[in-house]
Amino acid sequence: MTSPILVTGGTGTLGAHVVPLLRASGHEVRILTRHARPAADGVDHVTGDLLKDEGVEAAVEGVETVLHLAGGPKGDDQATRALVRAASGAGVRHLVHISVVGADRVPLAWMRAKLESERAVADSGIPWTVLRAAQFHDLALTMVEKMAKLPVFPVPGGMRLQPVDSREVAARLVELTLGTPSGPVPDLAGPHAYDLAALARPYLRLTGRRRPMLPVRIPGKAGRAYRAGANLAPAGAEAGKRTWEEFLAERLG
Repeated sequence: MTSPILVTGGTGTLGAHVVPLLRASGHEVRILTRHARPAADGVDHVTGDLLKDEGVEAAVEGVETVLHLAGGPKGDDQATRALVRAASGAGVRHLVHISVVGADRVPLAWMRAKLESERAVADSGIPWTVLRAAQFHDLALTMVEKMAKLPVFPVPGGMRLQPVDSREVAARLVELTLGTPSGPVPDLAGPHAYDLAALARPYLRLTGRRRPMLPVRIPGKAGRAYRAGANLAPAGAEAGKRTWEEFLAERLG
C-alpha cells in the first residue's frame, strides 16, 4: 500500500495504540485532528473538524483506506456522514469503523448516534468493515473513579459491563484495516462481565478506600435494556484476554 492510511481520532485513547501498530506494519499514517500538530516519523497530521465538516476533503485526498475512530458524546452520526461524503468523493476503497456493543439494542441517544453512524458507513457505497467493541477498561476506570469520590458508591441493580482492553481492540482494528472489507464482524468484549460493585471492589482495595455500596435503579427503557443485558456481547462475539483486575493492577499497582 503506497498511500497513507487516514485515522480519525488518531490522538485519542484507541488511536494512541492503533497508530504505532500501523507504523510497525510499514504503513504511513495521516491523522485528522482538530489541533495542529507537527509531523512525526511516518505520521502526518491534517487539521480539520468532522462535526464542522472542515478539512475533511483534504484529509482523505489520495487515501485508499480510512480507519474512523473519532467519537464523542454527541454528533457521531453527523461526523460520520461528513467523513463518508468526503471519502466517497475521494475514491476510498476501504472504510473501517469502530462502534459499540449494543448500539442497536440500548435506547440511549448516544447509542442511536452510533447506530446511525454504522448505517452511514454501510450505505456509503464504499467497501466497509464495522467492529463493535465493549467499553474500554479506561472508560470503566474513569466511571469508577468518579463514583468513588462520592460518600456512597451507587450500584445500579442488574447493570453489568464487559470492559475490554483498548490495546486488544487496537490490535483487532489494525488486523481488519490491513485486511479486505468484511462488513459487520463479530463483536469484541472483555473476558468477564461485572456488576458495578464487582468493578469497584478491586479499585477501592488498590486505592485504600472504603465506600458503602448503595443499590439504585435505572428507570425507563434504558434501565430495562441494561437489566436484560442488551449492552453485553451477543452469542458469537470474540472475547479479549486481559481482565479488569489485570488492567487495574498495571494502572494502579
